[in-house]
Order: sequence, then C-alpha cells, then structure tokens
Amino acid sequence: MYDNLRQNIEDVTRKQIPLELDGEFAVFSNTEQINHPSIIKVILENKDVLSDGLPYLIYISREKKPNHSHNYKAGAMNVLTRVSGLMTNAPFMLNVDCDMVVNNPKFVLHAMCILMDSKSGKEVAFVQCFQQFYDGIKDDPFGNQWVAAYEYIIRGMAGLQGPYYGGTNTFHRRNAIYGLYPHEMENGREDEKLGEKILIQQFGRSKEFVKSAAVALDGKAYLPKDISPSNFIEAAIQVARCGYECGTFWGKKIGWLYGSISEDVPTGLNIHRRGWRSECCTPDPIPFTGCAPRGFISTMVQQKRWASGLTVVFFGKHSPVMGMLFGKIQFRAGLSYFWLTNWGSRGPFQVCYAALPAYCIITNTNIFPKGPGLWIPIALLVIYNLHTLLEYLRIGLSIRYWWNNQRMSLVTTTTAWFIGFLSAMLKLSGISDTVFEITEKEQSTSGSDGNNADAGRFTFDDSPVFVVGTTILLVHLTAMLIKFWGLQPTHSENGSGLGEFICSTYLVMCYWPYFKGLFGRGKYGIPFSTMCKSVVFALVFVHFCRSNAISG
Repeated sequence: MYDNLRQNIEDVTRKQIPLELDGEFAVFSNTEQINHPSIIKVILENKDVLSDGLPYLIYISREKKPNHSHNYKAGAMNVLTRVSGLMTNAPFMLNVDCDMVVNNPKFVLHAMCILMDSKSGKEVAFVQCFQQFYDGIKDDPFGNQWVAAYEYIIRGMAGLQGPYYGGTNTFHRRNAIYGLYPHEMENGREDEKLGEKILIQQFGRSKEFVKSAAVALDGKAYLPKDISPSNFIEAAIQVARCGYECGTFWGKKIGWLYGSISEDVPTGLNIHRRGWRSECCTPDPIPFTGCAPRGFISTMVQQKRWASGLTVVFFGKHSPVMGMLFGKIQFRAGLSYFWLTNWGSRGPFQVCYAALPAYCIITNTNIFPKGPGLWIPIALLVIYNLHTLLEYLRIGLSIRYWWNNQRMSLVTTTTAWFIGFLSAMLKLSGISDTVFEITEKEQSTSGSDGNNADAGRFTFDDSPVFVVGTTILLVHLTAMLIKFWGLQPTHSENGSGLGEFICSTYLVMCYWPYFKGLFGRGKYGIPFSTMCKSVVFALVFVHFCRSNAISG
C-alpha cells in the first residue's frame, strides 16, 4: 500500500498540468518554502468516537517568514505540541521521524503500561525505543547503525536515570513537556494559584491553548465526546504563527529547547534535570524500523551535525554539569550525558593523537618505550580489541562488522566530529551560526539487505570533512616513506621505533577507503581541489616537523 501511494504521488508530481488551487486549497497558492502562512486542515475527524477507527488526521504547516527563525525541528515539534494540545490535549504524545515506520503497533500498549504503572509510572517522563534499521548495509561499512552502542551503552543508561531522548520513537508525557516536575504529579502545581496571567506569560496569548495547558498540567484530559478539532482551527492557526512564541517560555523552559541543532539531547537533559526518569521499551518484534544513511557523504553530514549540536550543548547552559550542580541529574547519569555531549570535543584531541606518530617518525623521536617495555602498550591494545570484539560477537555481529565500526569510529572522530567542533566554536564565539544540514536518506534499490553493487562503496565531495581525512592519510604515507628512504634526522638518541610505526600503519589501514579514493574516478574519487588542499596542509605539517627536528 505504501509503495502504491508513493508511486501515485511521484506520478502526480511528474505531470506538467498545474493543480487547481481553489476553494479550501486556495491557501496553498502563492506559497514559498520559507514564506507562507499557517495552514491547518482537518482531513479526518472521528466524530462518532469509533474505538477501532483512526481518531483524527490533521495536516499542519506552521507559518514561516524569511526574517523569523523557525528553530528547525525543535520549532516544528513545539507547534505540533500546541496544535495537538488544542485539538485533543491527549496526555501522551508519540514522536516519530518521517524516516521511521511502525513495525509493532502493540508498542503503544507496552509504552502505556510503563507510563501508567501505579507504582513508578508517575516518575517517567518519556519512553524511548531504540532506533533500528530495516535497510542497513551488511556489516555496517559506514558505522552508522549503532547496534552495539544501543545494546551496551544505552541499555546501561537505562539502568541509571533512564536513556537519553533520541529525537524519535518516543512516547512523551505532555505535562512533562509543559515543564511540570514529577513531585507535582502528586502534590499539585506550585504555581497553580498564580492564575491565568502567569500561564499566558509561559505558554502564549491564546486563551484556548492556555486553558488546555492548565488541564494538562493538572493531569486531566478531555473526554472523547468533548473533542472536536474542527472547532479549534482558528486558534490552532494562531499558535502555529512564527511570532507566537515571542516573550514566552517556549524553547527556553518548556517544550523542545532551542539553541542547538541537536534539539533532542538538551530537551531530554532539561526533563531529567527536573527529576524525571525515562524508560527503554524493547518488545519483540521491534517497535520501529527506519532507513539509515546509505552513503559515506550523508553519514558524514549527519555526524558533523550531531557533533556540532552536542558541542553547543556541552558548553552551554543546558550542559550536564549544570544539570548535576543545579538540577536533579544523578551523578552517574550525568557522566553518561558527558559521554554523549562531548563527541565533538574529542575531535581536536583525536586529530592530535593521529598526528603524533607521524611527527615522531619524521623527527625520529619516540613516544613508546623500546625493548620489553613496548609489550605493555601492545598488550593493552590487544586486550581492548579482544574485549570489544567479544562484545560484538556476543550479540551476533561479525568480525567484519566489528572492524568497520572500529575504523569508522576513528575516521568519524578525526573528520566529521572535528569539523563539527570547529563549527560549534564559531557559533559559541558569535562569529557565525551553525547551518542545519539535512541528512539525505537514499532509497534502497536492492531490497532489505542492501547488497547491490554500489552498496557500501565510499564516495567523496569537496567538503572540508574530507580535507581533514585526506591530510591525515597523506601525512602518514609521507612519514612512512621518510622512514623507508632513511631521511630521518640521525642526531636523536631515542629515535622512533616499532611502536610509532605500528600506530602509523594502523591509521593508514583505517583510512584505506581514502587511499583508494586518491585513485578513484567520479564520485568514488577524492576531488582534485580536496587533494590540493590536503597536499598543502600535509607539506606544512612535514615542514613544521623537519624545522622542529633541526632546531631541536
């Protein structure tokens, strides 16, 4: 049914016959992507309150103007929250991204059992389901399917204050999104006596929405017979306007928080900071499946965006440090948020670590001991890799899968996360703003296993992300050539040895797709402009090393 629907839509868009936008469709005429009014249409209304029918189907397009920031996904989620609050005011909300599909509809029952549990349900703000993918390429060549991370790290977070909010596949408690504290579920709101004036200051000037918000905060809900979405279209259009949030708490203390392009993490942090817990829900079969980025470029775009947004969170007012010091985030839960929000911060350090073996080889210095002492770092390396390999094998993943994830962990950190960190620093310093780059989700052309001839092949463009990776590869290739040709300085007493050479070889192995890209053609080859920039950076680095060796 879905394939037929998609085909019909594609057939209509290919036709050159203009659509007649009159009557109730007149509002769609003369609209632009970033300049149009609020458009809300009730497509299906369950007036007979049928228990086995689709309750409501409502089209929502929020107002956009060129001079108003629409706050990306966070702004869209806040509009959806307000409109749904007017039309149904359901106590729970399901948040699913457009690239995810429902695989187990009974997930609703599982989530409700958690949220409505008589003992601990009132402490749970949201129920999170893991992201799993139906079209993942075999052995995860781009390291973007996160199977091991969800199995070990996110499940581990679930044993603390709960998993972080992942941005999709989540059931939310509406009054938690509205800023309620868990203890207020039992004792009532602390600002309940302050009246409508305070609520208007917090939630905006729509009296209809303020009334619905007060009902939600009191833990109540509308009766089905009292719900008629058609009666609230004008009010919904008002709360979907781009200027409605001005002077309110939206995006600051309530709703999805603004300020980062990774809006899910600060929103979840803000909820946990108020003392709420979250829970994982992993029924069988899995509740949701989605499509992962199927290309190297789209993976790097996604990773760069995440690293940039998380870095802004790490150094911002919604950081885990602030939540631990001034909020109710538990210590170990705060440490787990540290692991998440410092992704981008690892980039500069990892780039320095990646450059260090090449520096030692070129300058004929060492960072590792020689003789029997070298077995200590080698033993640590072997133990770590055996431990991670066993983790992958334990959950049914292959050795190839493990190697791809190890390789892409290093490549991603030294390229996409590094550039994302620099982008975040420019934003935090006020020099430039972060650009929201949408991750392109390519359609699978060969079924669910993704084993077509093109699957898993690395493609490149002229992004700065690939300049960094190509530079690291060229630096290490140059260092290895200098060692083979005997061009190292000879005055050093403690010259480079086997340890530095092993590290350099390991990095070249990790960057082997880049090596093949140096000789590839078309989209499978590294662009000439990228190679030129990388050669310049590599030569500057080698010159710096040689100059330092001479002066030393």
